[in-house]
Amino acid sequence: MSQSFAHMLDRVRAFHEKHKFAENNGHDMAYRLLLTMEEVGELAECITKGKPQADRAEELADLLILTLGHAIAMDLDLEAAFDAKLEEVLQRPAIKGDLGVRVTNYRP
Repeated sequence: MSQSFAHMLDRVRAFHEKHKFAENNGHDMAYRLLLTMEEVGELAECITKGKPQADRAEELADLLILTLGHAIAMDLDLEAAFDAKLEEVLQRPAIKGDLGVRVTNYRP
């Protein structure tokens, strides 16, 4: 990977500014979450229909762009939140469930 987190965030911020998202309901989180669910569905379709890796990568990129945009819309420091959360989940145990391994604090 050659791009830094800050560089990707700056590019998404420029995309938001170009289309004036903040002024045109593009930062409304209810709307943004609906867009996210739409993109998750498109990724799921790629997987369930056996679409090529390029299609899967495109849909995952859409989700990454939306996620970075969510941080912009909510004025959050996503990089710091990512670092803190990853540090937390690294301390969690892995458990085997019916569908695979989960890393969680959940106790049955």
